[in-house]
Amino acid sequence: MRLVLSGFFVSTLLAVAVPAAASDICTIVADAKSGAVFLREGRCAERVTPASTFKLPLSLMAFDAGILKDEHTPSFSYQKGDPAWGGEAWKQPTDAQRWLKYSVVWFSQRLTQRLGAETLHRYAQGFGYGNADFSGDAAKNNGLERAWISSSLKISPDEQVAFLNKFVNRTLPVSREAMEMTVKAMERFDLKDGWVAQGKTGMAYPRLADGSFDRAHPWGWFVGWAQKGGRTVVFAKLVQDERKLGGSASARARDALFEALPALLARN
Repeated sequence: MRLVLSGFFVSTLLAVAVPAAASDICTIVADAKSGAVFLREGRCAERVTPASTFKLPLSLMAFDAGILKDEHTPSFSYQKGDPAWGGEAWKQPTDAQRWLKYSVVWFSQRLTQRLGAETLHRYAQGFGYGNADFSGDAAKNNGLERAWISSSLKISPDEQVAFLNKFVNRTLPVSREAMEMTVKAMERFDLKDGWVAQGKTGMAYPRLADGSFDRAHPWGWFVGWAQKGGRTVVFAKLVQDERKLGGSASARARDALFEALPALLARN
C-alpha cells in the first residue's frame, strides 16, 4: 500500500474523543481502490482477539453456506443457557440484521455450530483472516462457542484492513450474494460532509495469568468502510482502556474515528 499520511492529521485523529484513560493501539485509514494509506499509526501488526468484529466474516460464511438466507431469514429464538450479558436486546427473536446491530453472541454460536470448526478454518484461511485458529481455550473444546472472544482466534489491524479491502472490492472467495447480503444487513451511519459508513464494533477483555478476564483493560475495535460518491475508504481502529471506565471501549473507538474521519478525508 502507498503511504500518504500527515503528522498533523495523525495527531489530530488520535487526539479526538478517546478518553485520556484509554490508549490508542492502532488507527488505519486506506483508500479501497488505490490502496493508498492515509493514516497508519500505532502497533498495527499486533494480533489480538477480534471479538465481535468477527461477525463480519462469519456473516459472509453463513450466507455463502446457505445458513442465512437474507437479513431477516432465518430468525432464531433465545434459549435458556444462551449468553445474556447483552441484556434484553439479546433475549428477543434475532435475525441477521438484529444480530449485527446488537452483537448477539448466541446467534454467532448458532452459526458456528452449523458451520463447524473445519469449515470456519477453511473460510478464514481463504479470507486471510488472522491466524484462522478456531481451537478455543486450551483443553476446553469450546472453539465453536468463543474462539473469537479472548481465545484462540487473533487478528491484527493490518489484517482487518486487508480483509475489508477484499470485502468492499468483492474479491473474497464467497458468492457475490453473500457479500451483498452482509452489506444489506449491516448498520449504516451518516457522518459529516456526506460520508456514509458501515462497520462493526467489538469489545473483549484480555486474559490474566490465571485465565480470568482483566475487566479493567478491555480492547475496543471498530472496523469497516465509509463511502461518498464513488469513493470508498476502509478503516480499523483498536483502543484499550488503561483503567476501568465503564461503558463500551468499542463505542469509544467508533466515536473517535467518526469524529475525525471526514476532516482527514477532506485533505486526502
